[in-house]
Amino acid sequence: MSTRQFGSCFVVMLATGIILFATTQFLPQLVQEAFGYTATWAGLVLSPGGLLPMAMMFVVGRLSGVVQPKYLIATGAAIVSLSMYDLTNLNGDLDFWFFANSRMLLGLGLPLIFIPIITASYTGLPSDKTDQASALMNVARNVGGSIGVSLAANVLAHREQFHQSRLIEQVTPSSVQYQQTMQQVMQYFVEHGSSLVQAQQQAFAWIAQQVQTQATYLAYIDVFWTLMLISAAAVPLALILRRSSSGAIGPVRH
Repeated sequence: MSTRQFGSCFVVMLATGIILFATTQFLPQLVQEAFGYTATWAGLVLSPGGLLPMAMMFVVGRLSGVVQPKYLIATGAAIVSLSMYDLTNLNGDLDFWFFANSRMLLGLGLPLIFIPIITASYTGLPSDKTDQASALMNVARNVGGSIGVSLAANVLAHREQFHQSRLIEQVTPSSVQYQQTMQQVMQYFVEHGSSLVQAQQQAFAWIAQQVQTQATYLAYIDVFWTLMLISAAAVPLALILRRSSSGAIGPVRH
């Protein structure tokens, strides 16, 4: 049994599970929390990225017969990393198709990993070990999913607190920028029927909300940076895999 070969495949599948489950949970959460999407529209953001892998399965099946699995896996991991990098460009002006396109890019990369990784994991294994290998690869995917959700939740919580504390340090009532912003926001509320006292309270609340929103954006950016680094780390792991014989795909257990 090729310990290095199977170990590398196991780690790559673990990383793939991290990306798949973390993005599936936190991308809809992001668009609902920070962009005001309903649950329906948040689900629709994921839909194009769910349809693309279905078509990619046929393409990857054909490519697996002519291209070494390690190159397909490395390419898929690079595309997934690019998808995560795209999501680090988060800002308040983004529309539905930005998130849908990022999800479709992810859906383009994942099938390039899932099918070839099975072929690569069987390389060097005795035929009586393939069932165990298939089961362990599924374990890697599921455990990676649990790790991904927990990791993303922890990064989001801690980095949101960090960014909020740093942003609050910049909100100084004595600064010229703060005074100008307060005057502009108060003027807006006064023009819309608020009294001067009410306008001042509303302006304070508005500034606090802006700080919270910016901290949320920055925290999600840190989450996607983390996921990008994980997927990028899978590229060199894929490239050290051994060459596989053509048609080496064995039985897959789900």
